[in-house]
Amino acid sequence: MRQFTTRDLSKHIGDVTAAGRESAVLTRHGKSRFVLMSYEHYERMRAGGDPRRGHRVSEMSEEHKELFAAAIDRLANGEGCDADP
Repeated sequence: MRQFTTRDLSKHIGDVTAAGRESAVLTRHGKSRFVLMSYEHYERMRAGGDPRRGHRVSEMSEEHKELFAAAIDRLANGEGCDADP
């Protein structure tokens, strides 16, 4: 998510309104104050149409449990992340 100050909003409205492609955070005095997003995204959120969901491991198929466990093991071993060695 991109971040802008409220001063940026008045100076660079074109850059800030690019929120049609991705949401943007507006800050004031270094603190997040507002989120700017497309109207379509806002309507989906209001209607509960956001397709993202949380799932319990107990709800996963065995195949997905194995894939998930393998991915967690790789991350635990420092593989596949941007951490400094």
